[in-house]
Amino acid sequence: VVAGGVLGTLSEEGLDRVLRPKADAAWHLHELTRKHDLTRFVLFSSAGGMVLAAGQGDYAAANAFLDALAADRAAAGLPATSLTWGMWAVDTGLGGPLRETDLARVRKLGIPAISAETGLALFDAALRVPAPVLAPIRPDVHALRARGDDLPALLRDLVGARRTAAVAARTNGSDGTAGLRERLAGLPARERDRMLVELVQAEAAAALGHDTADLIDAERGFVQLGFSSLAAVELRNRLRGRTGLPLPATLAFDQPNATAVARYLAERLAPAEAERPAAAEPESPEPPASSADDERLAAASAEELFAILDQELGGEV
Repeated sequence: VVAGGVLGTLSEEGLDRVLRPKADAAWHLHELTRKHDLTRFVLFSSAGGMVLAAGQGDYAAANAFLDALAADRAAAGLPATSLTWGMWAVDTGLGGPLRETDLARVRKLGIPAISAETGLALFDAALRVPAPVLAPIRPDVHALRARGDDLPALLRDLVGARRTAAVAARTNGSDGTAGLRERLAGLPARERDRMLVELVQAEAAAALGHDTADLIDAERGFVQLGFSSLAAVELRNRLRGRTGLPLPATLAFDQPNATAVARYLAERLAPAEAERPAAAEPESPEPPASSADDERLAAASAEELFAILDQELGGEV
């Protein structure tokens, strides 16, 4: 079960629905079979618990549990293999129909979908490896390198320190972003906002594989528009390339629609000069107590002080 959502949006009910078929089922299977002489104990996990699950905090947690369970079983001398699969190039029904745009998206992320034949071959190979957790995926190093700094920690060693000039320029915000800032700076606030909304609509359309931005309603939620977590990451990457801003991977989850994202960008690209509030009239200071009052309070006894408080508060103390 895939629901999706950043950590701050997850509910107890939603977590239970996602964890039940993975974590709960695996734990029950573990408890029911731990005293049996098993040859294999194979769990189908997902790379979503490692490198692919931006915006899927619940699904990532469910798969990370499977990996931890396999490691725990292996430490106890029990058979265990958790396979953290990436996407297969077949329609499994998980997350909706598989489209060419989905396949293109994961190719750009550097972890392309695998064919059924490749998946079965990787499965056979994995069972010959004694490690409890394995990732049967085939990373595309060139595509990973093209992502620049936008790379999960577990994949950085595959890429190494090399970065092409084009990647460095894009991730450093020097690939045309200065021109965008200049154009925005010369526009009235209303025109600036309209331009940013159109920019977000165009990039959202591209992330979804649409030919035109007309299909992106600026006020409609990204989820309602058909965004998956991978599409949300691609939108973030595209906007980061256009703006040079260090945008969070959860941008499309934190901001509900194109208008909200445009407002978020405006605050960082061309912050409008805050309207200066009219100077408030200074409050009249409390008149200082007379020296006679000070002397009277200083010389007052405890009973006299209580009497003064009683008079000021209008009641008994």
